[in-house]
Amino acid sequence: MFVLELSYTAPLAAVDAVLEEHVAWLDGLYDQGLVLASGRKEPRDGGVLVVVAPDRARIEEIVAGDPFVTAGVCAYRVTEFVATRTAPELAAHRESPR
Repeated sequence: MFVLELSYTAPLAAVDAVLEEHVAWLDGLYDQGLVLASGRKEPRDGGVLVVVAPDRARIEEIVAGDPFVTAGVCAYRVTEFVATRTAPELAAHRESPR
């Protein structure tokens, strides 16, 4: 499982100019079952996504497809973790230590 933290690198006006495209991109990831949760940070200087993917290479593909990235308005920090415990609703995503 991965936590993707994005930080805006441009003024909010530039971020907002591609927000609709970013939301559509997120909708596609939800439809694929890749994103479990997402939202903006407070204060509004970026966002966070919790993502399930088979490997970091797939995460890099996902990040590269974000309209925020292609527009140059954010940077990502990717953290991989092993979800050994979850809420019951996320039981299908529990992992064993490697």
